[in-house]
Amino acid sequence: MNIEHQFVKNGSVTEENIRFYHDYGYLIAPGLVSAADIAALKKDTAKIFRGEYGTVEGMLPVQPGETDEDILKKYVAIHFPHKLSPHIKNFLGHKGIVEVLKGVVSPNVKCMQSMLFVKAPGKAGQAWHQDEFYIPTRDCSLIGAWIAVDDATIENGCLWIIPGTHKPAYMMPRVDYNGTEYADVDTIDVSSYPKEKIIPVEVKSGTVVFFNGYVLHSSLRNKTTNNFRTALVNHYMSAERMLPWDQDGKLPPTNDLRDIVMVAGTDPYAYKGIKEANKPYLRTEVLNIKKD
Repeated sequence: MNIEHQFVKNGSVTEENIRFYHDYGYLIAPGLVSAADIAALKKDTAKIFRGEYGTVEGMLPVQPGETDEDILKKYVAIHFPHKLSPHIKNFLGHKGIVEVLKGVVSPNVKCMQSMLFVKAPGKAGQAWHQDEFYIPTRDCSLIGAWIAVDDATIENGCLWIIPGTHKPAYMMPRVDYNGTEYADVDTIDVSSYPKEKIIPVEVKSGTVVFFNGYVLHSSLRNKTTNNFRTALVNHYMSAERMLPWDQDGKLPPTNDLRDIVMVAGTDPYAYKGIKEANKPYLRTEVLNIKKD
């Protein structure tokens, strides 16, 4: 039996939405972000990769006459763009997004990461993975808010998801990957899942897709010749839990990373203060992160 998507209508999360999220691990909110905000995000994306907010290691010089499209085609993604762009930092607390988070996560919510993907024509996708593998939480509250800046289709590399795979709440084994569809050196073997359970999440610009940190998801290569698949992805969790995240060894080991932004409620650990630790960095064409 195929799973039918569950939608948040008019930005108001319902009890039915909340049950669906807990049962299947994801939720779709069409039109949650206004056309004006999407237009601003597009302008900001170009400014970031033009270096107008400051250069990031690995950024290439802008050549005379280069269009925004020319520049964006050079890159895959940037992590922590909210540390460059005040607009994106303000966007972490987008009212509609926060209302959904309060419904499915907790009245108290903190954000720990933003990622801006500029998936140009021809660029590879991300292999099957669980976000919890990279961002460890203590209570299964990790959630991604995937904001479609462009329409996301099967052809340009939309999200694919396997509903309900968050339920066991454990890390699934990863295997080597040597194909060309994904920009990763490893993946999760999903061949045991029936094909009808592996579903594409095609959405219009302005839609937000919420998904649990344990749910299996991926994206395929952008097979179009002229369509970007830009997306801003923010990660959140309950503020009641500490965050033992060292950024895959980039930071010193910690029981509670305090480089966070509170977006709802109160912070039980406010007495620790906020500590800047992460810096914006460009995502590489091939993602090679292997952990035991």
